[in-house]
Amino acid sequence: MSTYHYDVLVIGSGAAGLSLAARLLPHIKVAILCKSKLSEGSTFYAQGGVAAVMDDTDTLDSHVQDTLIAGAGLCHEETIRFAVAHAKECIDWLVAHGVDFTTILDEDGKTSFHLTQEGGHSHRRILHAADATGRAVSKALTQRIKQQKNVTLFEYHNAIDLILQDKQESSKKRCVGAYALDQKTGEVHTISARCVVLATGGASKVYLYSTNPDVSSGDGIAMAWRAGCRHPDTRSFLITEAMRGEGAYLELPDGTRFMQEIHPQAELAPRDIVARAIDHEMKKWGIPCVYLNISHKPADFVKKHFPTIYEKCLHLGIDITRDRIPVVPAAHYTCGGVITDLSGLSDVHGLYAIGETAFTGLHGANRMASNSLLECLVFAQSASLHINAHLSTFAPPTYHPTWDDSQVIDSDEAVVISHNWNELRHFMWDYVGIVRTTKRLERAKRRIDLLKQEIQEYYAAFRINNDLLELRNLVCVADLIIRCALLRQESRGLHFTLNYPHLSQHKPEDTVLTPINF
Repeated sequence: MSTYHYDVLVIGSGAAGLSLAARLLPHIKVAILCKSKLSEGSTFYAQGGVAAVMDDTDTLDSHVQDTLIAGAGLCHEETIRFAVAHAKECIDWLVAHGVDFTTILDEDGKTSFHLTQEGGHSHRRILHAADATGRAVSKALTQRIKQQKNVTLFEYHNAIDLILQDKQESSKKRCVGAYALDQKTGEVHTISARCVVLATGGASKVYLYSTNPDVSSGDGIAMAWRAGCRHPDTRSFLITEAMRGEGAYLELPDGTRFMQEIHPQAELAPRDIVARAIDHEMKKWGIPCVYLNISHKPADFVKKHFPTIYEKCLHLGIDITRDRIPVVPAAHYTCGGVITDLSGLSDVHGLYAIGETAFTGLHGANRMASNSLLECLVFAQSASLHINAHLSTFAPPTYHPTWDDSQVIDSDEAVVISHNWNELRHFMWDYVGIVRTTKRLERAKRRIDLLKQEIQEYYAAFRINNDLLELRNLVCVADLIIRCALLRQESRGLHFTLNYPHLSQHKPEDTVLTPINF
């Protein structure tokens, strides 16, 4: 077992974690912990782009209002204005670091960014790199990080739990590092740090169907909850919303469009409305999917704008220039997480959270398309500025206990992990999915209570591995989701329940959970 000492420990290697690390001052000693290779994560697979006001016909106020509407009354306007106001400088920073966003030539021969429009947006304001924006961002940031001499990479290392020191003069516990499992050796290392940044992304793998990669298991959200941070409610692959923005239709098997009967923006309605509409049509007609059709557009246009999706679908036997794409709703993004301020600071001294792991109030009850990468970039910038300015106030930790697994043994019952994993994801999809009821949620709560006990007993008795750590975190996040859903007795944004199908007449408020006995 080894102990390492750093100034800043960044857990996660997506757009949030990497851009924060890249912005830290060169004398700051940084460690980046990632469960897989450096580029693996939701950022790499993001297709659509980054939302930012870049056109003279668009305004910051318009972007703010669109986000407020999509968030169904739960957005924090201060946070939205903060993010929108800093969007352009973050775009400029990405361009300076090698991200090649798609451009066009106007009639005067002047080059400008090609902007697309996605669900919920009233203007074209989505910068993109064809249909592989996340890959371009991830590649540029990865190259930058590998050149920085002050950064140490710990690839294929799982964060297990945060290390907390006794309460300081601020009356808060202090985070002084984390335990990390080396997947290749099975050893657990102690990584000590003046401050820790959670940038682990979301938890969509808690559901049976998800567009997220396998690493999206809610690790940061679960670790922060166990550390005492408050949380608010909240063969498939992603098909970017930009396809609908460029004119793709949603159709029933017989070719009938249905979204224009649901919402005045039709296919460009906010994603919660589109997801419920698809779910409704599937249940109404007993069909396994609906279809996304862009074949009415010229073939060259489709191939140019969506080369990645074209190749992926072609590999599956679907030529999107002629054929329709079968689509179903899937878990895509976690709206909620660790409560932070605009600098990414959490309730625990020395612990930051940014990106999808965090809750700032930006998304409210429903994230608007392409505000996700924007969130990563803006709050990575604000957190890095805070760390650069205040790191000297975080004394080097004197408390760094090593991991003790002397009382545990190797398990010969690994089937328990896979069985519980499958059970969790199935009942979350069936009972805590797109359309909910109190009865379904209560049924899920009973299941989750049993799973939590069984997984904790297994965790205490046997030597840990990657699958067990992810399952432990997912069951924690699933419990938080269910508890918040039961508390919200109305339908708002992504949370739709048949028992309370309408908006509450009371002022919208966030659902906040606080760990007991902390």
